[in-house]
Amino acid sequence: MWVEELDSPAARARLARADVLVTSWGAPALTTERLDAAPGLRAVLHCAGSVRGLVADEVWRRGIVVSSAAEENAVPVAEYTLAAIIMAGKKAPYLAARARHDRDGWAATVVRRDLSNRGRTVGVVGFSRIGRRVVELLRVLDTAAVLVSDPYADPAEVAAAGGRLVPLDDALRRSDILSLHAPSLPATRHMIGARELALLPDGATLINTARGALVDHDALLAECATERLHAILDVTEPEPLPATSPCGTCPTS
Repeated sequence: MWVEELDSPAARARLARADVLVTSWGAPALTTERLDAAPGLRAVLHCAGSVRGLVADEVWRRGIVVSSAAEENAVPVAEYTLAAIIMAGKKAPYLAARARHDRDGWAATVVRRDLSNRGRTVGVVGFSRIGRRVVELLRVLDTAAVLVSDPYADPAEVAAAGGRLVPLDDALRRSDILSLHAPSLPATRHMIGARELALLPDGATLINTARGALVDHDALLAECATERLHAILDVTEPEPLPATSPCGTCPTS
């Protein structure tokens, strides 16, 4: 039985008979009150990634089994990230935008660019499920280096995947392309702000396929507006962005 919420009388009647709850993105949090309405609940099968916003401590206290599709979800996200890195190295999204807005002068931009992925340095922030897969997939490219920044990662595991563990500032200063794969936590909110963006080399591209809250969008927009940096954003804050957001019309994002 499919429901959109868990608080109406109709939804509570279904919860009262539920043994297994199948959830996905946007599912309401399983609070104590909602769990009380499902006394027979034995398992939660989450058909998406993290269960952090879904599962409260009470779920574990009641011994309810929880599964997640995070491992499977990591595969298409990592593949998309690899594609974004390749397109960023070729400057394809920005040249396409330039051609739409400047039909006559865009070719002059092309000759000033290094349109290749060969010899690029790629930074990966967060050696998560997805971050690890991205590092492994980058072996198909002839990169100069894959720099990983994660305070909790094992240097040996990073090396085995094909990367090198470095401090965040080091990765920022050296990365032609920076890809974010950190979790959204109070400590990581706006972890990439004006100071961090200023450390990126001119012409670098920021890719975010993790969580919008990791990036200070105002600071990023300021850099993109000057065309010093480029961005490929699969996630934003808020999400979706309002139709009036300048991020939607900025030629380098």
